Amino acid sequence: MLTLGNKIKKVRELKGLKQEYMAEVLGISQPSYSKIETDEVSVSPERLEQIAKVLQVTVQDILAFDEKTIFNLINSMNNSMNPAGVNTNNNPVYNFSMPEQMQKLYEDKIKLLEDLVEMQKKEIERLKGEK
Repeated sequence: MLTLGNKIKKVRELKGLKQEYMAEVLGISQPSYSKIETDEVSVSPERLEQIAKVLQVTVQDILAFDEKTIFNLINSMNNSMNPAGVNTNNNPVYNFSMPEQMQKLYEDKIKLLEDLVEMQKKEIERLKGEK
């Protein structure tokens, strides 16, 4: 389960913003801002409002942040496009891009999971053969 600091960090990363920028806009030092994302300090409701405003989301968006929801949103947007990049249904298409590092992490994780599934399939076949 993601902590509040982790949720703030994930939203910031998805927005492509740096900690330095957040700290500057909030009027605090970068190390102080970092403590928010690492849950070393408590975030007051007022500060959370400020952070949400800078991130251009609601406090509820931060509190309810779920990586699976974001992944599904990106996936559904990609599925609504044909190979030529044209929207094939009437759903709105948002200009949403995942930071390159985060995309690489997701791709690596997906590859690892695919490898694990393949390994499990082979193990199942091996065990079936032993009967």
